Amino acid sequence: MPAKQPPAVVLPENPAALSPTDARSLFRAGLVTPTSGWSAGYAQANLIIVPKAQAFDVLLFAQRNPKPCPILGVLDAGETSGTLLAGGDVRTDVPKYAVYENGVMVDEPTDISGYWRDDLVTFIVGCSFTFEAALQEGGIRIAHIDQGVNVPMYRTSVRCEPAGAMAGPLVVSMRPVPASQVADAVRITSRYPAVHGAPVHIGNPSELGIADLSRPDFGDPVDIPEGHIPVFWACGVTPQAAVMESRPALAIGHAPGHMLITDARDSSYLVP
Repeated sequence: MPAKQPPAVVLPENPAALSPTDARSLFRAGLVTPTSGWSAGYAQANLIIVPKAQAFDVLLFAQRNPKPCPILGVLDAGETSGTLLAGGDVRTDVPKYAVYENGVMVDEPTDISGYWRDDLVTFIVGCSFTFEAALQEGGIRIAHIDQGVNVPMYRTSVRCEPAGAMAGPLVVSMRPVPASQVADAVRITSRYPAVHGAPVHIGNPSELGIADLSRPDFGDPVDIPEGHIPVFWACGVTPQAAVMESRPALAIGHAPGHMLITDARDSSYLVP
């Protein structure tokens, strides 16, 4: 059974100024919020947690699809902490999780201790929230931060390369960018390959099989100002889309947009 949910916790006035340790402590206490803009200067990450019997398929899937699934770290079976979250706990330190049984999401708890097993292997996967501070420093506004909502994410018609039992579509996140700044957005994000890197598509969403930008599959829609172009980055929710399609008996991820804030500096993933 899922753990009892903790009481509500007040949102801090300036989440960008919080250290990863302080941010994780708030999530452990029960605060539920998307994490875009939190703990400026520190990398955020997706989670995908599976039994050891399925771990090789996930690892191979990530290796074959490095753009949406850039692995930052892997915890051994049963491990709940590591160098990316010193003193932390992957069972409690994410604002909200998604629990899947046979490919169906059955719960969105703030604590997965009640689901934990000693054979569970945790994959920590790069997240595009990591390069948002660099975009902002480059003068590019982030619509979902400005509008106070979760980033919009979409399943596409692009198929990932399968691996063992894992197969599914590419998932993308979308940020509208002024036409005059698209080249800057590509240049800035291309220097962060460990957190998805440069966009996978710019412009017409129908070319990705996305029919309606106002109806994301995950997250929230954002208003697209006049003169802005939708820009799409590969998204670390891709493994969860593969879980939904491939239907393993058990898998656990972060709730989309509710990330693990790591102790790694953004700059550690910056390449020249």
